[in-house]
Amino acid sequence: MKKISVLLLAAASLLWNNCSSVSSMQTETQPDRPNVLWIYVEDLNPFFSSYGVDINPTPVIDGLAENGVLFKKAFTPAPVCSSARSAIITGTMPTTFGTHNHHSSRTMEDAIFLPEGVKTIPEIFKKAGYYTFNHGKDDYNFVYNRKELYNDPIKVDYWYTFAGKGNYLDSLTSDKPFFGQVQLNGGKLSLVQAYDNNLKKMGIEPIDRNLVELPPYYPNLPSVHEDWARHYDAARMTDIEVSGIMEELKAKGLLNNTYVFFFTDHGYKGIRHKQFVYDGGIHIPLIVAYYGEGGKIKKGEIREDLVNGIDIGTTSLKLAGLDIPAYMEGMDMFASDFNREYIVAARDRCDFSIDRIRAIRTDQFKYIKNYMPHRSYTQPAYRDRRAEYVDIKKAYEAGELNEVQAKYWKPTKPVEELFDLENDPHEINNLAEDPAYAKVLQEHRDILTEWTNTYGDKGAEPQNIFSLKHMISRWGDRCINEEFENARNYRISNTPRVSLK
Repeated sequence: MKKISVLLLAAASLLWNNCSSVSSMQTETQPDRPNVLWIYVEDLNPFFSSYGVDINPTPVIDGLAENGVLFKKAFTPAPVCSSARSAIITGTMPTTFGTHNHHSSRTMEDAIFLPEGVKTIPEIFKKAGYYTFNHGKDDYNFVYNRKELYNDPIKVDYWYTFAGKGNYLDSLTSDKPFFGQVQLNGGKLSLVQAYDNNLKKMGIEPIDRNLVELPPYYPNLPSVHEDWARHYDAARMTDIEVSGIMEELKAKGLLNNTYVFFFTDHGYKGIRHKQFVYDGGIHIPLIVAYYGEGGKIKKGEIREDLVNGIDIGTTSLKLAGLDIPAYMEGMDMFASDFNREYIVAARDRCDFSIDRIRAIRTDQFKYIKNYMPHRSYTQPAYRDRRAEYVDIKKAYEAGELNEVQAKYWKPTKPVEELFDLENDPHEINNLAEDPAYAKVLQEHRDILTEWTNTYGDKGAEPQNIFSLKHMISRWGDRCINEEFENARNYRISNTPRVSLK
């Protein structure tokens, strides 16, 4: 087995021993205005040793868990970047405010505005006197004035802010609290173009491919196995990046007065993960750490209750002693009465792939409603030119996939899906048509109906024609759904279009 550099592991262990020992040198009581830092990672499932993946040691993230609370059943509200990020930053499901379609609000004509009086998490912190910053990526599907959200002087050119120039902690001091976000590439570190360079730069060896087992829904093809193995490597690369962030906090004397949230926006970039509402797409790591004394969390705790990503922002507010606005649907994860009987996840248009899927996940079961069953799970998507995708498709067309693997390449999908997650964690056996589970199926249907009636679901509304036209301008003839044909035929006046991002 290839191993991570001994020096790297030793350095990481030394860092966390030092971080843990700092507590005794500072105040034993949490100040009234603690800092809150989000370490916000892209495209990763919980492939860390603290989550039981022993073949993939991640000592720094383990250190976060030892000094905080690890949530084993945290789930993103949407399995794609912009929809998830729009929900988390507002503490509200994307379907409530209409931010559910990936990369919306990219032109003046398809602009989405939050309702009057609705403020984002950073705006609330800023109004309360916090210094706010986002070091990396916004990617919100609504129109906003970035100066109202963040103090950092970043020029916005697209939906990425690229705030990574210089040291983002330079302007922070111990006499003014901060709410900050540091964006990490996560699963994108494993992209073919940069993978080897990232490994070399960070000084780690690829995981021994012989130790990596594919899930049953993937065929054992070389390109597929390689892509899956890089998921593990990306997790270890992320661990090294987190080490650097924590070292900077420590050097600035800010570590012991900062709640550190570590989480990802959604699951890994592979097929059936990102953009899907199976657990591979929505199950995310979530750890909340605090290295000082007198904090509001129990260190070393592992929790198994259901958490929605929209709870991250609202919990951040409460830890800072701020009230949660009534319009936010997120909860305080550390409240004595915190309880989610279910979580909801929503998948709608992702780039040029138009679909509408809702998932209800309870502790034991997952219910999925496919509102467009006539469209394949694997209708054309942004990833369909990657080697692993091409190879699986060729194997399907050659009849070389087994029943489980071939299911996702068929031209249609079932209207409903139901999985017993305790006995079928890979969500393979659809129980929706099994009479023995009729009662369970109806219970989950009722939950979806009740949730829709309570909060509304703007995914049921037609898409903005200009949003579709923007996708056509970006993706061209890859936009094949009939909705795009209507958009192509729609005549627009000669009024110049103004880009918002």
